[in-house]
Amino acid sequence: MALSRAERWLALLLRLLSRAGLALLGLAAPAPPRAVPPPRHALLLLPARRLAARLRARQVTCVEVVEAYVERVREVNPLINALVKDRFEEALQEARQVDKLLSEGPDNDCLEEKFPLLGVPITVKEAFSLHGMPNTSGLVSRRNVIATSDAPVVSRLKQAGAIPLGVTNCSELCMWFESSNKVYGRTNNPYDLQRIAGGSSGGEGSVLAAACSVIGVGSDIGGSIRMPAFFNGVFGHKPTTGVVPNDGQFPIAQGLRTSLLCTGPMCRYAEDLEPMLRVMAGSGVNKLKLDEKVSLGKIKFHCMDHDGGSIFVSPVDKEILQAQKKVVEHLKGELGVQVQPVAIHKMKYSFQIWSAMMSSKDSDGQEAQLFTDLLGDHGKPVWPLWELMKWLVGMSSHTLPAIALGLTEKLMKLNPAGNAKLVSMAKSLQEEMEALLGPDGVLLYPSHPTIAPRHHSPICTPFNFAYTAIFNVLGLPVTQCPLGLSSEGVPLGIQLVAASYNDHLTLAVARYLEKAFGGWVLPGQV
Repeated sequence: MALSRAERWLALLLRLLSRAGLALLGLAAPAPPRAVPPPRHALLLLPARRLAARLRARQVTCVEVVEAYVERVREVNPLINALVKDRFEEALQEARQVDKLLSEGPDNDCLEEKFPLLGVPITVKEAFSLHGMPNTSGLVSRRNVIATSDAPVVSRLKQAGAIPLGVTNCSELCMWFESSNKVYGRTNNPYDLQRIAGGSSGGEGSVLAAACSVIGVGSDIGGSIRMPAFFNGVFGHKPTTGVVPNDGQFPIAQGLRTSLLCTGPMCRYAEDLEPMLRVMAGSGVNKLKLDEKVSLGKIKFHCMDHDGGSIFVSPVDKEILQAQKKVVEHLKGELGVQVQPVAIHKMKYSFQIWSAMMSSKDSDGQEAQLFTDLLGDHGKPVWPLWELMKWLVGMSSHTLPAIALGLTEKLMKLNPAGNAKLVSMAKSLQEEMEALLGPDGVLLYPSHPTIAPRHHSPICTPFNFAYTAIFNVLGLPVTQCPLGLSSEGVPLGIQLVAASYNDHLTLAVARYLEKAFGGWVLPGQV
């Protein structure tokens, strides 16, 4: 699909503005990288499954576990601003109830089956309803909204025994890849406080990487689980579309966006992804094949180094390409498998396809709710140009990315014929990808063109999220896997993609790569 002359000129203008913006940001001498101190308490370094096992075996009390996490949050949250509202008193009370239950000596096997996450601390993205906690999604007009119930996934995790510590920061209305808003401020990356934590589930990514939580709840409509997981060096899983319920979060998707939005687990350790997914999916887990044993040597691996050269997106950093190459070489050398390089032409249009899908009607003719209406939150719709003028003089209650999205939303409505072609291309790409991957395929694909950017710089590269967003369009399961640290001391990683309902393949490969490349790395190590 050739770009129109207007699109080519727009892309050129954006690239020039991007380079100019990044150059201006670079004029200010960056502060030396500063990370959070590494965790000292041994309980903070246990995966959720092992922590739950130790609790069931009475090797540690739940109160000790929760107190260790509370102490860690109080130590580093002032640096990262990830947990925006805590419920420590309630968590400690729930921990005492767990200890009381365990003191009564119930059968361990029964406990594990009924409460697989008994006593495990958890954090929840603020966009989800957690009873008694704020539910603003970073919108000033919702500053006083307090959840009166739990979102289904939160309720299921609590019923499985998990103990919420509080809620974590997100971008305004969950539609930007830096978690910053006018309600809670900006979240920082624990490996370098001068860098972003990603978005929209950036608070979750940061709180997990800083060892302030061990498992968490995120949502993903364009990479909002996977980008924060990548930038913060933790694991995140976007399940196959329709497996995990999205209810109980604000804003809730409407129209065609319901097929793009996914709720999924975020964890420090790969082994915790599957048990979390089982709990969060409920009966939906029956659509998956999590009980099937995976033979890694029989997986058909494919790899793509980049999207084919989109003019809207930055080139992929050399260190990210090198990390992916190391994975390919390791798979070939240790598993004896072939890793087939592929070039999928339509991936070049990832940003355009995602944008068209976000603004299209569904099969029933229902349109997606306008972002400007969401910004007004059932009041008067926001006028983006007016908000931009207010922002320039420091009077807007909205962030610049939210205002910019409101402006670009109007532009997408100007070319319905072009959008229709892109929606058709999306369907064709989905068929091509499903055929490529089949029942036993996994694709290795970059998570993002760059490592975690410095604060404010994403506004100069606004379409780089396309590397994750395209898989929301395709509805495929994707696991984000860390691959150590870059030369600048910030995380590297890779996306693992499978065909629909083959989540078990990407989860198995993630567990393998964690052992091979080390997984999560403690921040703050000299």
